[in-house]
Amino acid sequence: MAPTTTPEKSEIPLRSRIFADLTPLRVSPDYRRLWCGNTISWMGQQMTALAVSLQVYTLTHSTFAVGLVGLCSLVPLVVFGLYGGAIADTVDRRKLGLYSAAGATALSLTLAGAALAGYHRVWLLYTVVAFQAVCFAMNSPARSSMIPRLLPTEQLPAANALNSLTSNLGLMGGPMLGGVIVGLWGYQAAYLIDVAAFSGSLYAMWRLPSMRPEGEGPRRRASVLDGLRFLATRPNLRMTFFSDLAAMVLAQPRALFPAVAVLWFAGDAKTVGLLVAAPAVGAVLGGLFSGWLGGIRRHGLAILIAVAAWGAAIASFGLSRQLWLGLFFLAVAGCADTISMVFRSTMLQAATPDAMRGRLQGVFIVVVAGGPRLGDFLAGSMADLTSPATAVIGGGLACVLVVTGLGLGRRAFARYDARDPQP
Repeated sequence: MAPTTTPEKSEIPLRSRIFADLTPLRVSPDYRRLWCGNTISWMGQQMTALAVSLQVYTLTHSTFAVGLVGLCSLVPLVVFGLYGGAIADTVDRRKLGLYSAAGATALSLTLAGAALAGYHRVWLLYTVVAFQAVCFAMNSPARSSMIPRLLPTEQLPAANALNSLTSNLGLMGGPMLGGVIVGLWGYQAAYLIDVAAFSGSLYAMWRLPSMRPEGEGPRRRASVLDGLRFLATRPNLRMTFFSDLAAMVLAQPRALFPAVAVLWFAGDAKTVGLLVAAPAVGAVLGGLFSGWLGGIRRHGLAILIAVAAWGAAIASFGLSRQLWLGLFFLAVAGCADTISMVFRSTMLQAATPDAMRGRLQGVFIVVVAGGPRLGDFLAGSMADLTSPATAVIGGGLACVLVVTGLGLGRRAFARYDARDPQP
């Protein structure tokens, strides 16, 4: 990997200090192919996710059955996220990424074949979704662990901002495209497009050089427990997870959107859709205007401020009774979440030895996948015991208080300097 150099601010073009920094795409053909392939395949995966949900509802006319789709993906994602990270620290990450992407392609082809053959069974959809989650849990730690090998350290914030654009654009555009395609040509069309979309990811993985873990010499197995023990002795890395949990568990209002759309804004299903989309819109804007993030060196302090901003924006949303104002605060929260994610991912990549990156990325998957679900449960329970307003406002304020306490309790985290990454 190229040595770390820090360009002076005056040397950075104005456009790159405002808009997303495209330098990683220009300087690394491998990263460019990986990013483009992942962007295309992620869009296809989100189309498939919506198509599966629509197909399950068409077959069962049960929202509970649709909810089980999420459970079928969450459990394998959490369980295999940890083991996928351990495997990524043992084998050639390129091969792991290639094989897991090929497996996901085969699963989408299975969905398409069943739809074309008229074989419509809910059990098959649940089974495929579960195995898709396993493939993702294997692929994501391998892919994320490769990025620090493809780019110099000072370009990791820009790369993670570009990755956030991929994620949020897929979450916004994938379901919309999926709904249109299913409506026009049926479920099989969405699944076949997903199969074609995976070709970009497969090609990118195939073109990469060998990516065996560095630093510990040859080894036959990497223990999940070793990764957790490593994390237990690295306070700065632990803080990145604690701060994210403070936001996603304490101040996650997503489960309350159907209720607040009616109670606060006298709205309907379209209002719920706007509330769901608003954080993603803010996250996309945060990624598009992320060029300035590359000049920030105090990553720990930036995470604390961004998480506190998320909590304050959610609490402000709880106080709003005008729809446009509520959407604005949700968009601010989404933008703050993108900033937090960029620096959390960068710290995890820069301050973790290569031989441990897969396992730490596995923990990252578990936190990212499990935290919001736990937050949904907590927000729903609090709203039933008190009121939606109390749950939203109290959760936002609790997030601000907890992240402030974390910062005061671990002052070295706020002093973390990207020029000398210490885990």
